[in-house]
Amino acid sequence: MTSLLHSLLDGDAPPPFAVIRREDEPTLDVLVGDVVEVHLLADIPIGDQEVIALVPFRQVRERGFAAHDDDAPIRCLVVRDRESIDVHEAIAALPRHPAVVDDLDVDVSDRDYAAIVRRVIADEIGRGEGANFVIRREFTGTTDAPPAPAVLGWLRALLEHESGAYWTFAVCTPGLAAAGATPERHVSSIDGLVSMNPISGTFRHDAAGGVADDEALLAFLDDVKEREELVMVVDEELKMMSAVCPDGGVIRGPFLKRMSRLTHTEYLLEGRSGLDPREVLRRTMFAPTVTGSPMGNACAVIARHEPTPRGYYAGVIARFTPRVGGGVDLDAPILIRTAYLDGGGNVAVPVGATLVRHSVAEHEVAETSAKAAGILTAIGALERVPAPARTLAADRLRVLLDARNDHLAAFWRSPQAGRPRRGIDALVVDAGDDFTTMLAHQLRHLGLDVRLAAWHDVPLEATEELVVFGPGPGDPRNHADPRIVRLRELVAARLAAGRPLLAVCLSHQVLAELAGLPIAPLPAPRQGVQLEVDLFGTRAAVGFYNTFTAIAANGSVTPRLGLEVAADAATGVVHALRGVGVASVQAHLESVTSPDGLATLERMLDDVLADQRRIDDGVTGLGAGDDPALENVWQGIAAAR
Repeated sequence: MTSLLHSLLDGDAPPPFAVIRREDEPTLDVLVGDVVEVHLLADIPIGDQEVIALVPFRQVRERGFAAHDDDAPIRCLVVRDRESIDVHEAIAALPRHPAVVDDLDVDVSDRDYAAIVRRVIADEIGRGEGANFVIRREFTGTTDAPPAPAVLGWLRALLEHESGAYWTFAVCTPGLAAAGATPERHVSSIDGLVSMNPISGTFRHDAAGGVADDEALLAFLDDVKEREELVMVVDEELKMMSAVCPDGGVIRGPFLKRMSRLTHTEYLLEGRSGLDPREVLRRTMFAPTVTGSPMGNACAVIARHEPTPRGYYAGVIARFTPRVGGGVDLDAPILIRTAYLDGGGNVAVPVGATLVRHSVAEHEVAETSAKAAGILTAIGALERVPAPARTLAADRLRVLLDARNDHLAAFWRSPQAGRPRRGIDALVVDAGDDFTTMLAHQLRHLGLDVRLAAWHDVPLEATEELVVFGPGPGDPRNHADPRIVRLRELVAARLAAGRPLLAVCLSHQVLAELAGLPIAPLPAPRQGVQLEVDLFGTRAAVGFYNTFTAIAANGSVTPRLGLEVAADAATGVVHALRGVGVASVQAHLESVTSPDGLATLERMLDDVLADQRRIDDGVTGLGAGDDPALENVWQGIAAAR
């Protein structure tokens, strides 16, 4: 028999512990230790001892993002005793019957949650605040059971009946215990290999517990909303990979992840980093699958639509393990599909749904219930159902999944060897969206020496040979927004200096308005949409994340600055602008949804740098710096300040 596990079951007041099974491993680990509470990731006491850290959602404030603050600490279990035991032996030792949970309720009714979904689509996605957002609600109840046997009993039920979990675990600390079967690794860093595992797209099994039918699963795999939802979170996590891995990230997949009541689609992202694992975790807080994108705005949207703090939901349970020979490995699943039990006997099961432009409110309500069902069953609040049937052949599913990659950028699906250095320095302006990290990575790949700076830290007179103004959320017409005001100043100053610039998405819209074009909302937001467009005679398949657009006739010249327009011939939606030493594009060339993005970026880059060489040789001038209209624009901005 296993002395350590039995000591947790036999004692009236067992010490703090964690019991963890990783994926389909035949053993699980029992870890006992002392709890240390800290408030910064950098203070997690890694070193010679293994540490299990419960990281709350409020920790996202370390990145400067919004979050309701419940002052939840980072609970660190510093391990002093451990054992690994066979899963079947552990199941036999764990409590056979889960603790009873009474008074099951939900804090936000189906009707009210549906109303929130509609508001987020209309007021947030519809106004350009982002591509997708995750809003939670909580199933609640109470139990009289002591925390340790309660979570260990729930763990047994999860081990016996749940499938597809990345971690199945129970943890007990003073004042808070939890048990869960989380499907998703947020980030791991094992001997320098960083991995992220974005999961999105949810197929609900039928009421009998099996896959409803093959045609329904095939329809799910071909559903535009589900495909775009997954690709958007891949983009968001590639931003994070570009921030922690000097050589960027490579995507593998997609794969299917089958659980007891749901099937998900997922990708695996991999790259290499030499960062401290706590810093890897800080730079990747938190997963877009439980927040949305862009990350900063997603946190603000969550704060607007969720009236209460998230506690540990959407944070991580992070395992820091010392390596033989030095260094520390990190494995950090997301805290989802988890039941929490506080010291007063209150049980909470928080769940959320990813809201995108295609979302149907009633479907998102059903998704939250389906996501909660596995853990609610484990805690005895729902009736158990049979495991899902598996009838479609694996090779057929693989063909269907692989077909999803046909329209994704090859750049992010293979190792990214850099081009020869050009000896040119570039400044990339972060306008509030971490897509700029991917853009900066691609520019480095193309041979530039790149510095990345936030919009509020960029001087008007940038000295770099090239300035790239990046994408961001929001309405470019909102001249009361300090970020929009500063972007207008920076773009106008660069134009007035007559030096090369590129502008992407929001910054492209700012440039278009400075050039005299009207800006208008699209009839329907283009968030995560891939289109093939004509960019000055070259067809390009590129991805869009925009709610607003400039309007002009294709082939026309802007009223100010004299920039040539590439636009949709039927609608006048502007795709790109160009002039001497000036280029802009509405699409996100850096996105995984842009198979022609890198080639387009390189072509734009070559054009504006060639213009600069002609200027240096005295062959031509940029022209923009001598434009009287531009001088008027600049004076108007200065007066408005």
